[in-house]
Amino acid sequence: MSRKVLLHAGVWLIFLSLLTVEIYWNAERFPMFAASALVLNMLLFYLNYSVLVPRFLLRKKTKTYILSIVLALAITLCFREFVIVGQPPEGMRKPLRPLGPEPPFFNILKFLFPFFISLSFVVIGTAVKVYEEWNRSLVEEKEIEAFKTRTELHYLKNQLSPHFLFNSLNSIYSLINAKSEEASEAVIMLSELMRYMLYQADSEFVALADELAYTQNYVRLQRLRIANNENVTLNIHGAVTHQKIRPLLLISFIENAFKYGTDYKGNTEVRIVITVKDQTLEFECRNLIGARKRDQHNSGIGLKNTTDRLELLYAEKHHLKVYEEDSKFVVHLKLNLD
Repeated sequence: MSRKVLLHAGVWLIFLSLLTVEIYWNAERFPMFAASALVLNMLLFYLNYSVLVPRFLLRKKTKTYILSIVLALAITLCFREFVIVGQPPEGMRKPLRPLGPEPPFFNILKFLFPFFISLSFVVIGTAVKVYEEWNRSLVEEKEIEAFKTRTELHYLKNQLSPHFLFNSLNSIYSLINAKSEEASEAVIMLSELMRYMLYQADSEFVALADELAYTQNYVRLQRLRIANNENVTLNIHGAVTHQKIRPLLLISFIENAFKYGTDYKGNTEVRIVITVKDQTLEFECRNLIGARKRDQHNSGIGLKNTTDRLELLYAEKHHLKVYEEDSKFVVHLKLNLD
């Protein structure tokens, strides 16, 4: 059963309870006419709920809304007192409870109570409609935000794929140019990496084990093109079991390290440590601050994309620190995978 149906059912339960009290207080008036008063209040409720609130209050025509409500209340009370319950037919005046002496204030309350009942119909109708509109606006806002996030992520992933391919082809070109026998192995590795990107990385989540295997293959591909690769390391610690992660989240940091991690002597140093503990992942990548200068227009695309994706996907679940230390460029990421 929808929330809206339950809300209306609760409202009518309250109204029927109020009607029971009014019938008891107005015992000299017969039940059928008291029930007719309920019908009037039902009409008042839905007039306010369906017409007055949407047409005036929600459009910020507050004065017109108040005047309309006052007029509707006046008409309802007058019609109720002078038309419906004012002149019951002969033979239908049987009291609903024994009548006797009543305190002075009882007659005053008996006069005011119908007004408060009608007013409660108005107040509750207004509250229900305003709440429904607020809830609807909230749902629409969330849907728009979700659509915006999906669009941005789609754009970032589409931008990342050609960026990755461009860097990988550069690595293979270096091997071919050096006439390395490992060039064919590099092509096979690239095909495995591209298969992952095409068929798995398009999912919302991937197994952490698959993402780390992809990262290992990429590092192996890079090691093939580097002559002195003893300072290129990847160490993974901890139990990798059922954890899930957003795809292609770490690769840009690693790409960036290989791209700029060679000094003026041709030495390359890239040291990557990944530690997994339950639902927490820590990633640290250190590379030499190389001699190659960054192209301000074309470099760092993948790095910026990853930073943007972290903000979109793990807004309150990550801590990223990027800094320089002892002639090294360091990226440290702590990620909550829950």
